Amino acid sequence: MAQKNSKMVYIAAFVLLAGGLGFLLFSGLSENSVYFLNVAEALAVAPAKLESARLFGKVDGESIEGVKTGPGVRFRLIDKDDTAKSLWVEYHGAVPDTFKPGVEVIVEGGLPRGEKVFNAKMLMTKCPSKYEKAKNPGA
Repeated sequence: MAQKNSKMVYIAAFVLLAGGLGFLLFSGLSENSVYFLNVAEALAVAPAKLESARLFGKVDGESIEGVKTGPGVRFRLIDKDDTAKSLWVEYHGAVPDTFKPGVEVIVEGGLPRGEKVFNAKMLMTKCPSKYEKAKNPGA
């Protein structure tokens, strides 16, 4: 009888441990999952998927505006491949020095329900000249 009870304790402990690990894994992955899309893909998906997303594209040079309160910028993000597709982005915070018309950017944030402007919490610019291999003039 004592052997049967100790077996039940081990089974119960295993079930609790497995359930706890499963819950932690599920909650950790679901809270941190962010869609990474280009502008055309973002415009094609359901708005609920854009509540937490990371988008990339090019800055439309004719649309750059400052925000009314504090540092930041408002601009149109254009799809790299289909320039007819664009989305307005508003970012509040320090704007990178490399931010300029035509530069590729990545913005992370969300599109609140019923809104047409993507609210970016993070803005990064891509600067290819920093990452290109230096040309050897003597070669």
